[in-house]
Parts: sequence; structure tokens; C-alpha cells
Amino acid sequence: MKDFIKYTTTPVLLVFFTLLLWRGMAWNAPQSKEQNDSSRLTITLGENDNMKDKVIKSDEEWRKILTPEEYRIARKKGTEPPFTGKYYDFKGDGVYTCACCGNTLFSSDTKFNSGTGWPSFWAPVSQDNVELDSDNSLFMQRTEVVCSRCGAHLGHVFDDGPAPTHLRYCINSAVLNFVAEKPETEK
Repeated sequence: MKDFIKYTTTPVLLVFFTLLLWRGMAWNAPQSKEQNDSSRLTITLGENDNMKDKVIKSDEEWRKILTPEEYRIARKKGTEPPFTGKYYDFKGDGVYTCACCGNTLFSSDTKFNSGTGWPSFWAPVSQDNVELDSDNSLFMQRTEVVCSRCGAHLGHVFDDGPAPTHLRYCINSAVLNFVAEKPETEK
């Protein structure tokens, strides 16, 4: 009986994981433009000057202006290892902008230490400046955060953040630039 279990379990598990992998690829299969547009969730709560000038570039143009890491994360939906990004433990006062297009995304006023190893915010500067997409990659259902101006992948949002929103925008440092707040004497 032990030999039966030993020799049948491995092929069964192999088939099981192959089916899971295939199913995962099917969930992430390319969709038509109409399906992609209809699946995009956009939060709109107010005016946004950045929306007037969408940034659209070819893949080759993005490769020329971004570092390899910025390109991998922003344009290919990658992620940086936790606790390695320049802003995960950064405490300056100011705003965080999109490294691809300069769109203002988050304020240091909403940044908090989530303990996850990535910069975390409980709200964007404006809901108009980010868009949320369904992300079913890696056998998980998550909500992707993208820049509303250029479509750059920023990270993901989760519902385990602090009050008042109870959201945690978990963002990659590589797709952010920090603009320091000017001291009162310079304003």
C-alpha cells in the first residue's frame, strides 16, 4: 500500500499543480481592448489638472527614459524586494510623484509604517490621480494601483490600513520621486 501511495501521489500532484498553473494563465490571458477598458475601475471624486495631459509613450520610449528597474516595475508590473526601496523607511515632509510622468500621487501626511517593507499610504493626494485595476496574477485576487496619467504600475491597495480610510496603498519606491515641502520662509 505504501508503494501505491508513493508512486501515485507524485503524478497526481504534478497534474494538480499543472492544472492550477494553466488555470492561473487562463485568468491572466490577454483580453480584447474592450474587455480591458471595461474591467478598469476608476475612482473619480474631484478635479485633477493632471488628467488634462495623459502621457502616452511607446514601449521603446519608456525604455529610453526609465532605469531598468523603473521600467521593470512601472511598465511590466514588477515589484521590488521588501525593505530595499529608498522610501520604505523615509520620513521627509512633502509629496511623492510618479517617476514616469511626474503626477502627484501621495503625501507624506498619509504615509505610515506598515511593517511590510514598502512605502505605505492610507490615501492618495487625490482619488483622480490613481486608478485601480483587478489583478488576478500569482493565484491571488488583488487590486492594482496605477498612475492615472501614464498608466504606470505603482503597487497594490489592501483593506488593512489605519483609520480614517482603513486602506494600505503598498507602493514600490522605484516608481516614486520625492518632492520636499518648502520651509515656511521659502513659501
